[in-house]
Amino acid sequence: MDRIGIVPRYARWRMSNDRAQTLTTASADLSARSPGANGTSSNARASIEAVEQAAETLLQITENIAKVLKGKPDQIQTAVLCLAAEGHLLVEDVPGVGKTLLAKALAASVAGVTNRVQFTPDLLPSDLSGVTIVDPSTSQFTFRPGPLFGNVVLCDEINRASPKVQSALLEAMEERQVSVDGTTHPLPRPFMVVATQNPIEQEGTYTLPESQLDRFLARISIGYPNREAEMSVLNEHGRANPIDTLSSVCDVSAVSRVTRLVPRVHVAPVLMGYVVDVLAITREHSDLRLGASPRAGLAWLRLARARALASGHEYVTPEDLHAVAPTVLCHRLLPRSRGGSTASILADVLASVPIPGSRRG
Repeated sequence: MDRIGIVPRYARWRMSNDRAQTLTTASADLSARSPGANGTSSNARASIEAVEQAAETLLQITENIAKVLKGKPDQIQTAVLCLAAEGHLLVEDVPGVGKTLLAKALAASVAGVTNRVQFTPDLLPSDLSGVTIVDPSTSQFTFRPGPLFGNVVLCDEINRASPKVQSALLEAMEERQVSVDGTTHPLPRPFMVVATQNPIEQEGTYTLPESQLDRFLARISIGYPNREAEMSVLNEHGRANPIDTLSSVCDVSAVSRVTRLVPRVHVAPVLMGYVVDVLAITREHSDLRLGASPRAGLAWLRLARARALASGHEYVTPEDLHAVAPTVLCHRLLPRSRGGSTASILADVLASVPIPGSRRG
């Protein structure tokens, strides 16, 4: 089975054929030098089997979501990679293109606890975290968990909630815990927030601050479907709710096994140096008011590791880094001009940094 088929095919994003060939050569070189690439011991075989099982789990989730979200393989794959990397996903787009459908399909594919919260201006932090109540039968205080206590939590129209609620969500996303009445309650694992927002309509909304945007591992847009996909949507979705036909393909224990493997995916020192060089250029770029932080670099490596694992690899390649760079870095950069495109600026930055290869040691 072609494992690379389940990950985004935009690895050669905005690159020339020569640059794409350089990536291929560098990937082959890193493959040859990666630990365990030619291992034959029992530990090596067990590691290979674990990677193959993880890739199969991610493939099953990806294919399951694709049954209801038509014509959007890249967006689906990014969402699945975020789940594998234990990261949070922000989906920005106009109404009616499938933002909520993607989140619901991801949640339905995993047999865990899933919750949905419709964000509104009158929402309170306790509506997310839960409350402490008095049990009349025992006169004891009891904590009643809120919707954040789930494995996949859909926060619909996140920018319609007040900054106070958004701040309460920050702790849950970063610390994976909530504090209620002086008591800290850990959230279940795996835990993933999938938030949606409409970037067009700003009346009655509260713009997410940079500190909260930074908590999202990746940001994507769905976009309109092509003609064939839209015909399929009109034909199938008009008869019944597509989510009702979707069943889970794995449980939370399978996802947990995947998330435990992601940090163990090898990243060569030369690739870490490449990441540092790219981040440094963004901080000095004349078109950027704010460059990428060290936390952005950690996020970049996390999603690249997840992509490598989904490809059936125990090591990250330059192709993995380039494939996930736009979704990880663009929302962490601030252009100087109001209409500046962080995507085009990032493309220029990536093109300006030499790709690590065999001749560079």
